[in-house]
Amino acid sequence: MTGPPGAAAPGPSAAPPATGPAQRAVPPRRALLAGAAGNFVEWYEFGVYGCFATVIAERFFTPAAAGADPAAPLLAAYASFAVAFFFRPAGALLFGRLADRAGRRRALVFVIALMTLATTLIGLLPDRATAGAAAPWLLVLLRAVQGLCAGGEFGGAVALMTEHAPPGRRGRYGAWQSFTVALGLLAGAAAAALTASLLSPAALSGWGWRIPFLLALPLGLTALALRTALPGPPTRTPAPEPAPGIGTVRAVVLGVGRIMGWSAAGYTFLVVLPSYLQSTLGASFREALIATTLANLGFAASILPAGRLSDRVGRRPVMLAGALAVALCALPLLHLLRDPDAAAPAKAAALLAAGATVGLLAGPGPAMLAEMFPSSVRCTGLGLAYALANAVFSGCAGLIITALTAATGDPDVPAYYAGGLCALSALALAGLRGDDHRGALR
Repeated sequence: MTGPPGAAAPGPSAAPPATGPAQRAVPPRRALLAGAAGNFVEWYEFGVYGCFATVIAERFFTPAAAGADPAAPLLAAYASFAVAFFFRPAGALLFGRLADRAGRRRALVFVIALMTLATTLIGLLPDRATAGAAAPWLLVLLRAVQGLCAGGEFGGAVALMTEHAPPGRRGRYGAWQSFTVALGLLAGAAAAALTASLLSPAALSGWGWRIPFLLALPLGLTALALRTALPGPPTRTPAPEPAPGIGTVRAVVLGVGRIMGWSAAGYTFLVVLPSYLQSTLGASFREALIATTLANLGFAASILPAGRLSDRVGRRPVMLAGALAVALCALPLLHLLRDPDAAAPAKAAALLAAGATVGLLAGPGPAMLAEMFPSSVRCTGLGLAYALANAVFSGCAGLIITALTAATGDPDVPAYYAGGLCALSALALAGLRGDDHRGALR
């Protein structure tokens, strides 16, 4: 059973060990590598899509007619971006239950294979000039498949990594999920930047944008090989409960509240930023990519230290610090980026710091979610909380920010969005128990 509602985050004495022979069958580092590899591939693709949102808008969505809103194609591109996120909860339920009942390994092998196939097909997809009105619908269909896979990926990967973590290192091992997210986003931005630097603007828009998507094929096959090579029996409890109970539902809702700031700030600073800088501040494509790369470098640099620190002092103080930092600094950051008199090193430092604040949330976040659910529903519960938060607060970030900025003319919309949601998330994080990180997983 999931236990009473108040047991969503028990202390050490209420958490019987969940490590049985099946869980010890996989060496910790092997589990870490297999779990993290799929996350890298997933977020590489999302980084590429974010960087090429303006190109995708041009190639797949009808340009605005005379007198129409010029932001319409970009809004359509972000709508297809959001579609993948709204399929994530369904994927979390489908593949989460598969992982909880049939084993982590089986579910993770399936989702990485399907994700790799969908991403590769995007790179081969005919655009509007070739396929006409069918082109955007085919793109949306592949994004939906990616969303289903991504929804199942997070829960299974985090469960695999945290359940096999050595004592006292759950935060550090869970942080690798977020770290490979950062690496994937950086790799996506780097692939986009390299492609843009080697090709002319016409070649980039015509066919060059496809190259980074096609690179997902060898990356995905590598992750697939790592997962199929996992030794031992599946990681699962002998008799999982037939369905999540009311305690799980309440824990999912609480989990969404605790990570919605992470979701909003992460996508505002790390994914939406390139198109925002181009469409709102008039930056060039290369300038926007450089800015995004700096923010992602700051994000990557802080994740693992934040996870390790949360193993020592607890998840609450580290994540609260990140949420409050975003809430207080988001507006000054955008003002600095818009200031024509601000020195380039100051802007670079601000971008690095913005990414680092998100890392304070992302480092302890996976372990915090894993500690909220018992083993029998862990993949489903933490995967669903993460998927719902991302669907609402990440997947819609580009759509909301672009639409509100166009409607109001206020360039501070991204700061209000990220800062406001982090302030609300801080309220939910304040209720974390201070000793959750010391007990064994249920």
